[in-house]
Amino acid sequence: LFAGGGGASTGIEQAIGRHVDVAVNHDREAISLHTANHPQTRHFCSDVFEVDPLTVTDGQPVGLLWASPDCKHFSKAKCGKPVSKKIRSLAWVVIKWAKAVQPRVICLENVEEFQTWGPLAADGRPCPQRKGKTFALWVAQLLNLGYAVEWRELRACDYGTPTIRKRLFLIARRDGAPIVWPKPTHGDPASAEVKAGKLLPWPTAADVIDWSIPCPSIFERKRPLAENTLRRIAKGLERFVIETAQPFIVPVGHTSALAPFITEFANASHQRNMPADEPLRTICAQVKGGHFALVSA
Repeated sequence: LFAGGGGASTGIEQAIGRHVDVAVNHDREAISLHTANHPQTRHFCSDVFEVDPLTVTDGQPVGLLWASPDCKHFSKAKCGKPVSKKIRSLAWVVIKWAKAVQPRVICLENVEEFQTWGPLAADGRPCPQRKGKTFALWVAQLLNLGYAVEWRELRACDYGTPTIRKRLFLIARRDGAPIVWPKPTHGDPASAEVKAGKLLPWPTAADVIDWSIPCPSIFERKRPLAENTLRRIAKGLERFVIETAQPFIVPVGHTSALAPFITEFANASHQRNMPADEPLRTICAQVKGGHFALVSA
């Protein structure tokens, strides 16, 4: 449910050795992209509540239901703005499926703030006194249907992906088998586990940057960079080049790029710089021009 590009579907295929049977999303572009990446799947471009679980599963038993409800109206990125009650209620469709076809296993992925799901106050913002009440009720529905339920916050970099992106993962199962969580495979290079060889070091932004691509100089632009952008670059140079005791140097052919760093230009109020030899921060979609830029000598 809430199918998008198909990354979760690819992971499911890698895990169980077969393609996903059914994918649902009301957004035509999302369904088109999922269809391109997973042509064997039956696709339904429809509101998730309008799809009848018994009809689309043809009466067959359901082994796994994966749901990734819209998360933006839970995320702290909303900055206290009024939120959509309808979008915050999308996860109830999981209960509909649990009652109708009783999947053996249910997985849900969302932002960590999903745990604070509660009623909205009169101003259209989450009520602070009732924070988490709706989430607890939602979990109780699964428990009443015979599911064991667990949830954890996992970071992508701990499992071999070069980003610190953190997400809440919830697993519910009703087949009596234990819920087993994957053990981290990577960690902070400075940690005792990595130094002892028990974990691999986190992959970094530098690991996935093609350093052979030429980068235009800020001094050769027809249109000068904005004053705030120049100030941010100067702060990054001060921190990661001039004042750092151990500058990060990337070998490129017979030359080197000295102390490159990443700068953010999607957030006008909290623009940040970050090192290239750490996992990348969370990348947001629909940012004009992109979320991060590389600054390098």
